[in-house]
Amino acid sequence: MPGEGSPIRKTLKEIAQLIDGEVVGDSGIVITGISGIREAEEGDLTFLANPRYAPLMETTRAAAIITSRETTDAPKPIIRTANPSLAFAKIISIMMPNDQQFPSGIHPAAVIGKDVKMGRDVAIQAHAVLDDGASVGDRTIIYSGAYVGHNAKIGCDCLIYPNVVLREKVVLGDRVVIHPGTCIGSDGFGFASVNGEHRKIPQIGTVVIEDDVEIGANVTIDRARFGKTVIGRGTKIDNLVQIAHNVIVGQNTLIIAQAGISGSTVIGNNVTIAGQAGLVGHITVGDNSVLAAQAGVTKSVPANACVSGYPAKPHDEAKRLNAFVSRLPQIVEELKKLQEKINQLESKIADGTAADDKKRG
Repeated sequence: MPGEGSPIRKTLKEIAQLIDGEVVGDSGIVITGISGIREAEEGDLTFLANPRYAPLMETTRAAAIITSRETTDAPKPIIRTANPSLAFAKIISIMMPNDQQFPSGIHPAAVIGKDVKMGRDVAIQAHAVLDDGASVGDRTIIYSGAYVGHNAKIGCDCLIYPNVVLREKVVLGDRVVIHPGTCIGSDGFGFASVNGEHRKIPQIGTVVIEDDVEIGANVTIDRARFGKTVIGRGTKIDNLVQIAHNVIVGQNTLIIAQAGISGSTVIGNNVTIAGQAGLVGHITVGDNSVLAAQAGVTKSVPANACVSGYPAKPHDEAKRLNAFVSRLPQIVEELKKLQEKINQLESKIADGTAADDKKRG
């Protein structure tokens, strides 16, 4: 992993002990680097979590591979684990020094309003703005260009990256990470149409982001019209996601890039909303459900369901329909041929009937 600093050298046996893994092959190999399976060089440790990449085990230059416990045969030494991705992440944190430099202290060019409350060891970079009445918890870091609105509250151990906007009265829990360019608490899209004109409806609610949430870059989460928009504990949101007013997102949910959730929709716990999925407003999505990429969700989804397509249907049904759609050109050609045969038969029947009529006449 270029640019990450020099890794700590360990044998395969030592690494296996750190991740509760089982070595198959030479446990004395010394690992000198960590990398992805395609980019790996000699001496590197890599991992395989997705079976579709299994052929790369034959071509990777890595010295060893972390795999699942189901792997029984490999062209080079492996460490079998319960969760290869998690095991690999743990090894990275142990073996690769973290070069990220976190700021400390309050820069003199930061703008601090009246009655702002700050905990211990808070860091605020130049040109960040904390409006009147804002509060920031212990050890939170706010980077350059971020704006924290009046009476907004940020918990402890948060990371607010450059150019993030937290508007007035927004509430963040502890250990929240927000990446650059995201806006939390923008007005909900509320207008009343009167005589052809669109008049703005005041959006006087707020947004609550619970503990351990991570939000990607350029995400927009709108404040509630009344009450609050809520992002539940442990939820992770990718870049470029839009979440509208009064949406409730449960705990430990994943929302992938370019998904859009319309107003007042309620998302359960442990839901996966894949890339570019779109949800209409005022519906519910049950716990543990999966909304596939580009799903157009127009009605509520029960718990433990998997839906795809537009309009979204149970995934198995959507696959069957897609299979039929792919056969439509062939079916049309077959119908044309059948129609030609029918026309020919009708013509023969008509000719025969005419001949019989002539004889009788």
